[in-house]
Amino acid sequence: MRVLLFFDLPTITTEDKRNYSRFRKFLIQNGFIMLQESVYTRMLITPSAEQSVYNLIKANKPPSGIIQLISLTEKQFSRMEYIVGEHNSEVIDTDERLVII
Repeated sequence: MRVLLFFDLPTITTEDKRNYSRFRKFLIQNGFIMLQESVYTRMLITPSAEQSVYNLIKANKPPSGIIQLISLTEKQFSRMEYIVGEHNSEVIDTDERLVII
C-alpha cells in the first residue's frame, strides 16, 4: 500500500520558508520519497500503518497551507503512467522484505 501526500505551502515570509523546510525535512526523515516537487509517497507494509502515518502528518503539519493525503494499493500505484519524462530514482522503494544490494 502507498500513501501519496500533496502539499502547497506558502513561502512568502521567512517564517513560511522555515515551516516549509521543516515539513519537507520531516517527510524525508519519516520515510517519504519525493515523486515531484510537493508530491511525496511512502510505502506501507501493513494496512494498519495507514492511520498512524495520517496521525503523524496531522501532528506535524505546518500552521498554514494545504496538505492532502490519499492511499493507493501497490497495483494502483504501479499503473501510474508517465506522459512526459520518466521515473528516475536511485531509492529502493519495493515491498519485498529482502533487498540484496
